[in-house]
Amino acid sequence: MNHPHPTEAEATRRSNVTVLGRAEGRPVLFVHGFGSGQEMWHRLLPAFTAHHRVVLYDQAGAGHADPAAYDRARHASLDGYASDLLDVCAELDLRDVVVVAHSVGAMVAVRAAVADPSRFGQLVLLAPSARYVDDAATGYDGGFSREDIDELLDSLDHNYFAWTAAVAPMVMGTPDRPELGEELTQAFRQTNPDTARDFARVTFLSDSREVLAHVTTPTLVLQCRHDALAPEAAVRRVHEGIAGSVLVELDAIGHCPHVSAPDATAAAVLSHLGQPA
Repeated sequence: MNHPHPTEAEATRRSNVTVLGRAEGRPVLFVHGFGSGQEMWHRLLPAFTAHHRVVLYDQAGAGHADPAAYDRARHASLDGYASDLLDVCAELDLRDVVVVAHSVGAMVAVRAAVADPSRFGQLVLLAPSARYVDDAATGYDGGFSREDIDELLDSLDHNYFAWTAAVAPMVMGTPDRPELGEELTQAFRQTNPDTARDFARVTFLSDSREVLAHVTTPTLVLQCRHDALAPEAAVRRVHEGIAGSVLVELDAIGHCPHVSAPDATAAAVLSHLGQPA
């Protein structure tokens, strides 16, 4: 990956980096998905801050990242976002990092780990999908036809705020807890609509399947039930594509278990790291 950008030393400012927990602890870095920012991890943090150096950041165009840091050329592919992640790791001199990455953030983390495996000790991929569009030629089930994705993107272009109100509850997948869908809706609406449109296209039209085979970092794949964005077949394909990865089904429903089932999510991660929940 070679994406020209302002000096690496500006990474923490550009990406609105937050560092919590024990300065001497093993670093755990959280990577959010589309339509949210680092604040979506807040329910998970208490399980990690006592023993780890916790690092959070906002991806370009999201949360409170510097708007000027968003570059349409750099961020026209997931590799640009992966370069941002590596910039943060380099500036903070992070090694043996545990990356906990959600949704499309999981593929950002995968690409970063392939580009510079020396930084990473463990990947935790939460509700990941390497490709959202079905691929009939290979029998791949991503959960969506190309027509589905085109319709979703057209709807986003037409009325972003109406789109957030319709899509966020579906993504959250907890109709019995509508306040969680509303929380995600509000997170979506904090993202600049123009930036969100660009990132949505990168998210839903990317194909990271071939990248998976190059991952050498130990990987935990966490799957949820009734996930509208990352169906079982797509998550299993991520697991099968990364040699030696471990697949665990969480006791969680929907696409955002760090919001809807934070205790179960934290326990699964900590158990895999050999720590008590």
